[in-house]
Amino acid sequence: MKETTDMRIAILGGGVMGETLATGLLRREPRPSVVIAEKRAERAEELAALLDVDLADPAAAVTGADVVILVVKPQDTMALLADIGSDIRPGALVVSIAAGVRTSAIEEAVSVGANVVRAMPNTPARIDQGVTGISGGSGCSPEALAVAEDLMESVGLVVTVPEELQDAVTAVSGSGPAYLFYLAEAMTAAGVELGLDEDDAVRMVNQTLLGAAMLLSTSGEPAAELRRKVTSPGGTTAAAIAAMDARDIGAGVQAALAAARDRSRELSGS
Repeated sequence: MKETTDMRIAILGGGVMGETLATGLLRREPRPSVVIAEKRAERAEELAALLDVDLADPAAAVTGADVVILVVKPQDTMALLADIGSDIRPGALVVSIAAGVRTSAIEEAVSVGANVVRAMPNTPARIDQGVTGISGGSGCSPEALAVAEDLMESVGLVVTVPEELQDAVTAVSGSGPAYLFYLAEAMTAAGVELGLDEDDAVRMVNQTLLGAAMLLSTSGEPAAELRRKVTSPGGTTAAAIAAMDARDIGAGVQAALAAARDRSRELSGS
């Protein structure tokens, strides 16, 4: 395939994730050629002004494109491909972030020889701190998969997994930010209950979670070891951890991720 800097990239769907991916790709040097297809006229005009990109209808956008990124709702993906699949050139890289839509279904709907990759990004991609799990379809070449990895790294970390593990990716990282937000909600509410001003509680919780995440990411130490180091026997942290253990929070987290995985399987029909 071409060098990524020389590619024409068509993004089908101009919602939050479409804008996020376009923004990350447009920061690459040299700047690639990006065209966006967005059916809502007002939103399309907003994206054109915000990102300085070309707009086109889906068929025109994919014609001649080296890379096509599908960022439409899962329930709309196959209908869209039925309309424009034959316009995607053989050999093009097709990256789909439609949850639950298998690469085999996309391969059947696009031109013979297209390289199909399934991707599951998460919302921190909005600040280039995302995690994306990618899986190549049966006809995807190693070179095309490497290009997909390079492109998705524009918005964060990329992990390549077999497609049968995409449901696990959804459970761990796709839905993962919501778990942290849920914890932040609970910690903030508890802080207010303990007497803190709400604004102070929010700032303290947010910075605590940010700092802890950065320490976990940069220290090279596993989470269990970092937890052990801050948990002095008989101390306040030990009391908090004991209260969590008494309520089997760890098992609850495992059950939550399993439930997310199972729901992902149901949505994909697997």
